[in-house]
Amino acid sequence: MHRPATIRLRTSLFEDAVAIVESEYAQDLSLDDIARRVASSRRQLQRAYSEIGETTFREHLTAVRMDRAAELLRIRGLTVRDVAHRVGYRQPAQFAKAFRRHHGIAPSDFRASGRFSRPEAVPATADDAAA
Repeated sequence: MHRPATIRLRTSLFEDAVAIVESEYAQDLSLDDIARRVASSRRQLQRAYSEIGETTFREHLTAVRMDRAAELLRIRGLTVRDVAHRVGYRQPAQFAKAFRRHHGIAPSDFRASGRFSRPEAVPATADDAAA
């Protein structure tokens, strides 16, 4: 159990980091960059993500990007490549792999299906666990 001051500090760090990720998800963000911007060490921010957010920085950034990508895929005028670039991926293939892992369906199939809400739990495969 942590002291209340520690919990408040980590909550504040986590909330500040989340705000940055939510507004700048398309940029090239790193844990070190965010830690510097919230005046924290890398390790303290990792602890905040783990204990307060119950996630990691990388998982959070990917989730934000994939949720925004799903929203953008509803816009018919945007290609999958356009969406990939708008959410911070330089390589469309890397984006497609991340999208498939997160949503359980390829971006082009997601758009074609008209399925715009996240599916119920998608069973993890051994390949996903290793990635």
